[in-house]
Amino acid sequence: MPASKAQQKAVTKYVKEKYDRMMFTMPKGRKAAIQASADAVGESLNGYVTKAVDERIARQETASAPTEGETQ
Repeated sequence: MPASKAQQKAVTKYVKEKYDRMMFTMPKGRKAAIQASADAVGESLNGYVTKAVDERIARQETASAPTEGETQ
């Protein structure tokens, strides 16, 4: 059974309030390669990219954190 107009409107409103949207471009064929990698690990394309970004941010934060005995 398809979603009603009211349900579609409610979902659209929820997504607009709770999520940020980003759009980016890359060379042709790159999306297919990323999609294949996401499929290989059983993740959605969105989940795969989000996880990759989160992991990179965590590495940068770890790399820039002062080591024991070091001051900033």
